Amino acid sequence: MQGCVRRMALAGGLTAAVVGCADRRYEPFALIRSHLAVAQGKQHLEAEEIDEALFELQNAVELNPRLKEAHAGLGAIWERKGDFEAAARRFAEAVRLDPSNFDYNFSLARMYQRLLRFPDAVRAYLQACELQPVNLQARLNLASCYHQAGELNEAIAHYQRAIELAPDEAAAYANLGAAYDAQQKYYEAIHAYNESLERDPQQPLVLINLATTLIKQNRLANAHKSLERAIEIAPELALAHERMGYCCFLERSLDEARRHYEKAVALDPKMPEAHAGLGITKMSQYLQSPTEVSLRQEAVDCWHKSLELNPDQPKIRNLVSKYAPPGSADSNTVLLETP
Repeated sequence: MQGCVRRMALAGGLTAAVVGCADRRYEPFALIRSHLAVAQGKQHLEAEEIDEALFELQNAVELNPRLKEAHAGLGAIWERKGDFEAAARRFAEAVRLDPSNFDYNFSLARMYQRLLRFPDAVRAYLQACELQPVNLQARLNLASCYHQAGELNEAIAHYQRAIELAPDEAAAYANLGAAYDAQQKYYEAIHAYNESLERDPQQPLVLINLATTLIKQNRLANAHKSLERAIEIAPELALAHERMGYCCFLERSLDEARRHYEKAVALDPKMPEAHAGLGITKMSQYLQSPTEVSLRQEAVDCWHKSLELNPDQPKIRNLVSKYAPPGSADSNTVLLETP
């Protein structure tokens, strides 16, 4: 651009005029300013001044598009802002500029995983693991990515590799148990869950998973004990009460099942499974005591609430059709006229 004049502030407070704008990426002052912008952007980011950091790093990229640190910093900012697509694009550019950087590959993989782009995430995690073969978090994330994608054999292999790297890592055993459970290898799953709990007994979600697997084997007494431990550790965890409600229902302890389902609903009113289970329990109580007429409508109301939260429940729809009181269908729906 002919006749273009720019002024750049120097560290000593002086200004210098630069005439001619052939390509500012190669101007020494622009390069200096781009590195200063990165440094300032990092300072703003550490201070949680996100918008200021965004401004500086965008300026750095404009001044020097090959500045990998600026792209990575922008990726971190967009991640904090919840724009994972924009974050992935920035991390991908940082990786393109520096393919051997573990942090860039790892961050890119995390964004792809958040976006459910599992093939891309796996490739990025594999690259990260190649760069740092003994990095536990990268290996665990790779395994969980395979797990989410339904590639259970690969997931199990990498969970086991993570366990080799860190034999005392409770999370690796817990996730391994979940993968085995998905393959219906229940004894292997129970073994893995117990290994996890030996390393960290204070894991309510692992106890719930263990109980769920035990229920699948109809080992209700053991499942009940596991859920009691989960509730003792986390009494306000709705999922623990929902699972205990189901276990008690299978044990034919309807009053106790109802109590736990009601607790789950109180703790998490948006849990469709809890509303569905509470409805089934109340309907079972009604069928045992038909004089308790109100229980029938209460059960159907619970199922309606469950379906409002998750319409994709054909079994619950069938129960509503079967047990809804006569004349309860609404035939007075008003349709709005369209122009």
